[in-house]
Order: sequence, then C-alpha cells, then structure tokens
Amino acid sequence: MNFSFSEEQEMVRKTVRSFVDKEIMPNIGEWDAAAHFETSILKKLADLGLMGICIPEQYGGSGMDYNTLAIVCEELERGDTAFRTAVSVHTGLNSMTLLQWATEGQKQKFLYPQAKGEKVGAFALTEPDAGSDVSALKSKAVKEGDQYVLNGSKTWISLCDAADHFLVFAYTDKSKGHSGISAFIVERDREGFSSKAIKGKLGIRAGNTGEIFFDNVRLPKENLLGEEGEGFKIAMSALDNGRFTVAAGACGQIMACLEASVSYCEERKTFGKAIGKHQLVQQMIAKMEAGLQMSRLLVYKAGELKNQGKRSTRETSLAKWQACDFANESANDAVQIHGAYGYSNEYPVERYLRNSKAPVIYEGTREIHTIMQARYVLGYNEDKPLRKSLPSWPFQQQEEPAK
Repeated sequence: MNFSFSEEQEMVRKTVRSFVDKEIMPNIGEWDAAAHFETSILKKLADLGLMGICIPEQYGGSGMDYNTLAIVCEELERGDTAFRTAVSVHTGLNSMTLLQWATEGQKQKFLYPQAKGEKVGAFALTEPDAGSDVSALKSKAVKEGDQYVLNGSKTWISLCDAADHFLVFAYTDKSKGHSGISAFIVERDREGFSSKAIKGKLGIRAGNTGEIFFDNVRLPKENLLGEEGEGFKIAMSALDNGRFTVAAGACGQIMACLEASVSYCEERKTFGKAIGKHQLVQQMIAKMEAGLQMSRLLVYKAGELKNQGKRSTRETSLAKWQACDFANESANDAVQIHGAYGYSNEYPVERYLRNSKAPVIYEGTREIHTIMQARYVLGYNEDKPLRKSLPSWPFQQQEEPAK
C-alpha cells in the first residue's frame, strides 16, 4: 500500500487549507455565535472545483479519487464541522449516490449541476420516529398514473434551507417492510414542499439543519431513483459514502484540537515552565497524535477500496466509529489542556467539543457501529453485494454532455 500523496493531492490539501485559513477561520467564531450558515462558502468551494471533487469530469466533477475527497473533508473540518458537513451531504450522501444509482438522464439533469456546484444536494432519511430504525419511516409515496404523491416529513436534515435537490426515502408499499421503501429526487420548488431550520443546537451552530415537509408533493416517475423497493439498498450505499466523509472530517477535528493545544502549550506557563513540559499534558497530546494517525489509516484504507470499486461497508463503519470517538476525546482533552480558558469562546476548543458530539450520533450512532463490527467478526453479517457499485477510479473519461 502506498502511503504517500500524489502531487495533485498535496496541491488540493494546500488549496483547501489556504481557503480555510482565509475564508473560514477569521469568521467562524462570529458565525457560530450567531447560528449563521454562510452560504457564500458553498459558491467559493464550487469555484475551486470542490463540490464535485470525486465525480467524473463527464458529469461536471473534477474526476479525482475518493481519498482526495477525504483530504478535502479533513481540511474543511479543521476550519469547522459545518462546512465539512455541507460537502459530506452534497457530495457523499447525494451526488455519489446519484453517480451509483441514477439513470443517464437523471445524471445529466441532477448530478451534473450539483458536481459543478450550480445546484446543492441534500439527503433526507431521518424522521421524528425513525433514526437508526429505518423501517419506522412514516413518509409515503403513492403512485397515481405517471406520478407519485409524496406526504410526510423529515428531521435533522442538513442544508434543509440551502439545498436545491433532496434525496428522499419513503414507503411505496409498507407491507413489504424494508423492501417497500423507495428513493426519490425532490426539487425544492415542488408545490407542497417546505422547510424549517432547527435552532438551539449544542454544536455545529454555523451549519444549516432542520426539518422538511411534503404536503401532497407530486413527482414525475422520472424522479424515482433506482426501482421501486430499492430505497433501503440505496440509503445504505449512500451511508457508506457519507460515513466515509464524516470519518475523514473527524481527522480534521483531531488535527484542529492538536494544533490549538500545541499552540497553547507554548504560550501558557505553570509552576515556572511551559505546560507542555508537564507529563500529563504530554499524555493528552500523544493521545491526539495517535488518534489522528490511526484514524487516517482507517479512512484511507476505506478510500482505497472505493477507488477499486469495491464495497467498503465494514471498513467505512470502523473508520467512522473510531475517528469520531477519537475526535470527541481529543476535543475533551483540548478543553482540559486549556483549563478555564477552554470553557470560554476566547479559544476555539469549546466549539470543537460542542461540534464533536453530533458525528458520534449521526450516520450511525457509536452503538450501531459497535454492533456492526461485532456481527462482522462473529459472522452474523453477510456482506452481500449491492445491485450497483461505485465506479472504480480512475474514471473513464467521456465527452462532456451538454447541460
């Protein structure tokens, strides 16, 4: 296995790091305090070609590999979880799912403008009574002629007010359980669609999260993704991609905690010496470094499987679980290193701690991933192939279709 980055990947890392230092770092404290999602950042990311970083060029993307997407997510979360979340949802959960499951017509209509960053995509699975238990969905899509009539609601939807396209999951046949769930592409401007942001969040306050509602939303049959009844498979494949980006982002948060803590160790003195000279502080710094390096290895292993077009559910689950736990522990230690100042927004580590909790919960809780890993080891999980897999990288280049 090659552990070195290509020149192109190093260039991407430097570009994103410079962007974060210039556009996000000076403003994130203010945006977080005001619970403000700065939508202009998405346009600037699009201008850099980062909203479709791993989507093939023939569909409007940059055509880079999946570990380059991991690099982008890591560097963005070093700035703030809110903007990594936006890329995770837009690229990981939505666009990569369209690349895997959409028809050619759907790719040109929906994927192409998303990869260009002209449109923003979101993912809508969770409901008030359906989180880890997907079968508890209440949203329904009833077929009437050549249309589907969608009713229901979703909650904790990232980019609820900012996205143009939503990948929505609803029952088309409740009697079939998981096999009765279907996936639909829903445009914001459909009559009967509405959204509402959630206020008062513990963390990721600079992000846009909320509820979306469907009141007799009529969708043409062309907006059905895959076949009827394939929604559960589509959702699980989407989560493989989303969890990958979350794990990569967690590496960025560990890195941010480490950078802030090292800087503070150099400026703060106790008992006549820099606090970095104290062994218990060194222990916390060492834990952060170990967590960062181990998490990266897990992420890049999952990314390499994606590059080869292989399923990576098991590896991605492990990376997401461990990286997010390490990030949460690192943020807690970073606050401890800063002492009383860590409890104040004068330093960024209190924001890191608040932000670090959500990734331990969403896209599979810590407990869900623990069970998944145990079942793989015990042989209870059969890693059955999906009907469709992600294309391997490098992508075969084709002539770019017209918009």
